[in-house]
Amino acid sequence: MCSSIFVTGEAKSPSNNPITNQFGLFFIGIVVDRGTHRILDAECTATLALTNSFVRSLIVGANLLEEEGLVEQISARYHGSSQRALITALRNAAAKYRGVAVTEQ
Repeated sequence: MCSSIFVTGEAKSPSNNPITNQFGLFFIGIVVDRGTHRILDAECTATLALTNSFVRSLIVGANLLEEEGLVEQISARYHGSSQRALITALRNAAAKYRGVAVTEQ
């Protein structure tokens, strides 16, 4: 059995944000190791590759079940216009993961 799982989270981004114009919503995709709950990889619907790279650097290696620590990292270090959307999407993905992780144990 493979130990990784893919979850997504979504949120509304500000109406004046290019993400809204291009994608409609802000999405984040996260690959998580079910054994350790560590984030193995992540990508979001950003319009800049640098944004994706930076978001990935903030969350890869973190424990998805330690959601508040991730939110603190994002709040302290990510100051793009979609900060709240990123936090909401991350919380949404974490909630989905908790639902899957609990039912599969």
